[in-house]
Amino acid sequence: MQINIETIDRLAGIVRSKIKGTPRAAIILGTGLGGLADAVQDPVIVPYADLPDWPVSTVIGHAGRLVAGQLEGQPVLAMQGRAHYYEGYSMAQVTLPVRVFQRLGVEILVVTNAAGGINPDFVPGDVMLITDHLGLAGMAGLNPLIGPNLAEFGPRFPDMSQAYDRELSALARRVAQENKLVLREGVYVGLSGPSFETPADLRFLRVAGADSVGMSTVPEVTAARHGGTRVLGFSGISNKANLDGNTLTTHEEVLEAGKILVPKLETLIRGVLRLL
Repeated sequence: MQINIETIDRLAGIVRSKIKGTPRAAIILGTGLGGLADAVQDPVIVPYADLPDWPVSTVIGHAGRLVAGQLEGQPVLAMQGRAHYYEGYSMAQVTLPVRVFQRLGVEILVVTNAAGGINPDFVPGDVMLITDHLGLAGMAGLNPLIGPNLAEFGPRFPDMSQAYDRELSALARRVAQENKLVLREGVYVGLSGPSFETPADLRFLRVAGADSVGMSTVPEVTAARHGGTRVLGFSGISNKANLDGNTLTTHEEVLEAGKILVPKLETLIRGVLRLL
């Protein structure tokens, strides 16, 4: 399913009518990380169900609502939950919220996700600054930019050499240092899901240079960069990837890890917004 500019602008108009002012930053909160939105001051809450054509989250751990307000003096818009390709949506539908944010005038997109830690040094509860990504789903033909180019946003062939903004990443490192937080760094690999990876998958991904693995984020970042939006990304390491086949991975442990990760991510995101 393709999404046209009329659909995007209609949705942007609805959101604009419900919130106050123009958000400078938008934050996409991954599985189990929705509690970050509780930090938003003077919140205006818009359920996804009230937004025609907006992809509604069907996964446990995704509340499915927009929260608009102030965070560290910056006007923000937070998504409590995202849609995933594996839920049956097209890549155009998955990235529709990013397009709406761009039409609203959002300058910065902060993406978060719960991810498996492929890097052997990572443990559950670690936060990883995303420095680059491997978009395997996109390489296999599931790039959100396939179809007619939306020239209102960007060029047919956008550059992705600096998908994650270097200045924003530097601010995140500074915040981590000032707050004595361990901030891992690495490459996130985005797969389609919904099955967790086999040990052979994970060994392959590790050789390919991946440090964390998940089922989201890459399409959103691709659409964001197509439209010139700056991106800051974090993976919350929710489980240690099962490279040897001796342990089971469950959605429940991913949700449980979110309780440890939310305070760390809140410190980092609030700190970056404060320094803008």
